[in-house]
Amino acid sequence: MLETHEQQALFTLARAAIAARLQGRPLEARGTPAAHGALAWRTGAFVTLTREGRLRGCIGSVERDERLVDVVARCAAEAATRDPRFPALRLAELDEVDLEISVVGPFERVDDVATIAVGRHGLVVEQGVRRGLLLPQVAAEHGWDRDTFLNQACVKAGLTEDAWREAAVIYAFEAYVFRE
Repeated sequence: MLETHEQQALFTLARAAIAARLQGRPLEARGTPAAHGALAWRTGAFVTLTREGRLRGCIGSVERDERLVDVVARCAAEAATRDPRFPALRLAELDEVDLEISVVGPFERVDDVATIAVGRHGLVVEQGVRRGLLLPQVAAEHGWDRDTFLNQACVKAGLTEDAWREAAVIYAFEAYVFRE
């Protein structure tokens, strides 16, 4: 899907965007790779930061209105500073975090939960104004089965665990995930 050099360019960009945000300066244009090929795709993406194997921040966008280079730069900076679950990353921590980028494919409505493949599909559960999203790798990393994955997507949306069995709408998607 993405060539090795494109993945590396995104990791370099993500680190530069985080450093710029932490230093209170704009990301320099020369730090942004040329947006051609896969880097110019208009797609959603998530940037996940981990430190010593533990989540340190994750922000993404599922909208398909930004070029991949732009969404990765924005989400990397926000994952480091605006994930409400964590204090902002300190500049001294930047070298200690590992990055993971998930390029999000299109959503498909799920009418039969038996079609959800744990480890391959990510989930979105919606009911009213509530929405919860879990990336495909989350279920695999936690060893969840399909029902647990659905339950946890509901919890993330602020719904009851079994809302997926009732009125909630479920979408599945695939993501191209790569790590440093």
